[in-house]
Amino acid sequence: MIDVAGEYIREDVTETQAGVDLALDIQILDVNTCEPVPNVYMEIWHCNSTGVYSGVVASGNGNGDASNINATFLRGVQQTDSDGAAQFRTLFPGHYTGRTTHIHVMVHTNATAFPNGTLIDTTHVGHVGQVFFDQDLIGSVEATSAYSVNTQQLTTNAQDSIASEEAATSDPFVQYVLLGDSVEDGLLGWLSFGIDTTLSKNVSAAATLYQDGGVSNPNSNAGGGGGPGGAAPNGSFPSSAGGPASTAAP
Repeated sequence: MIDVAGEYIREDVTETQAGVDLALDIQILDVNTCEPVPNVYMEIWHCNSTGVYSGVVASGNGNGDASNINATFLRGVQQTDSDGAAQFRTLFPGHYTGRTTHIHVMVHTNATAFPNGTLIDTTHVGHVGQVFFDQDLIGSVEATSAYSVNTQQLTTNAQDSIASEEAATSDPFVQYVLLGDSVEDGLLGWLSFGIDTTLSKNVSAAATLYQDGGVSNPNSNAGGGGGPGGAAPNGSFPSSAGGPASTAAP
C-alpha cells in the first residue's frame, strides 16, 4: 500500500461532494491486550460517488482532470479518544472499475501534528487496511441519484480479492443503521479492529500537497484501478488552508 502525505486533521471530510451522508465511528483495539488504543491518529480516504479520488491524477481515476492533484475531498485524520475511537463525517463511497466499494484506513502510532493542522508520517504506520460494506447496502446506495451516474464498472464484494483476503481473517464489514426511512437520509456506521502496537512499517508517499500545490512522487508507483482486486489509485493529502505547507519531501 502506498501512503500519501499532508492530510488534514479534521472530522468533516465531505466538502462540496454529493452523496449519502455517512457518520463513521472506528475503534482501534490492541490485539495483545484487547484494550482500546488511545491517542493515535486514524486516517481515512475514499473515492466520491462517481469513483474519483481527490489528490491524484492517474489512469483509471475517473475524471482525468489535472487540477485534481490539488483536490482534498473525502480525506482526513482524527486522533482516537480514550475508548480508542475516532469519528468522521463523510459520504458513502462510490466505486471504480476493478474494486468493490471500500474505505482505506491507516493508523499512525507515533505521529506528531504540525501547527498548520496537518499530519505527515511515513515511519510509524501501525496498520494499513480497508473496510467494506454489505452488498445489499451498496445496491441501495448505488440506486440514488449521485451514484447512478457513475459509468465505471461495478465490482461486487465476491469478485474483489482484497475483500476476500481480509474477510478470511477478520470481519472488515461496517455495521450500520439508517438514520431515516431510506438511505438518502444518511447512515451511521461503526467498526472495531485490532492492531499490534509493537509493530510499524515505513510507507512511501504517492504525493504531497505543498502550499503552492500538489507534487507527485515519481517513485511511488501510484496508478489507476487495474483488474479485479487491483490496487486503488492513491493521492496526496493536503496541507491546511491558510497555514504554511509542510516541508517534508514527497
